[in-house]
Amino acid sequence: MLVHIVADYGQGDLAFAEVVQRIKLHLPDAEPVLTPVPPFSTLAAGFCVAQLGLNEAPPGTIVYHNVAPREDDEEARTGNEGEQLAFALLPTGVRVVGVNAGYAFSFVRDAAEELRWASVGAEGSQFRSRDLFPRAAAHIASGRPGSLAEELKPSDVPEVPASRVAYVDGYGNLKTTIRSGTDGPPSGSVARVRIGDAQVEARVSDGSFEVEEGKLAFAPGSSGWTVEGRETAWIELFLRGGSAWEEFGRPPVGSGIELETSA
Repeated sequence: MLVHIVADYGQGDLAFAEVVQRIKLHLPDAEPVLTPVPPFSTLAAGFCVAQLGLNEAPPGTIVYHNVAPREDDEEARTGNEGEQLAFALLPTGVRVVGVNAGYAFSFVRDAAEELRWASVGAEGSQFRSRDLFPRAAAHIASGRPGSLAEELKPSDVPEVPASRVAYVDGYGNLKTTIRSGTDGPPSGSVARVRIGDAQVEARVSDGSFEVEEGKLAFAPGSSGWTVEGRETAWIELFLRGGSAWEEFGRPPVGSGIELETSA
């Protein structure tokens, strides 16, 4: 059973090892794959959850995610209480189990065939994704009665924010929440792209490599999915032969993107 673990523990952090150990305890057949995201970045987590869950996957695949900044309540927390665990069944058959924090479920909210709360407490441990949630995930995976509670309301999950940096890959490409063909400028135009204090000229194209070495492309990237015949592709900022992330001064995930176009 393929189990993707999307979390902000840090690359190679002990927390990943502890969570894998606990998941294997409750799901002995699990084959864990680790995907780290920046600290507290529910936007990056949600992007990864959708990319892994809304594309073809082996039968039984689970996406287990935990980015829980505990920002739903600024008051002191009793028993380390945090955001609640939730569940989504996607059209691909992939099951998603994770805390409903920020944008973690935003990218799959409208595509999910089922979206419910999990029947597990939201308090009791500082490290809930190790101590509490793996057992709950195993109960959901096995279809144990009572493992799921009432449905989530659409209002419980925010929409995907527009024109933001959603994820930075290992090459420094900036994956965005700008949808190809709807939000962006026309192909062939030149866009001045501003992120924070940095402004860089980019060629708008239908493919990342339709620019010369050292030039920035504003083009559909490798991330996206098709649900019920409707294709979603996300724009990527790609610096051929370099790192767009470095070019823009290493902007954090969630940074706003402003565009000014010309012919």
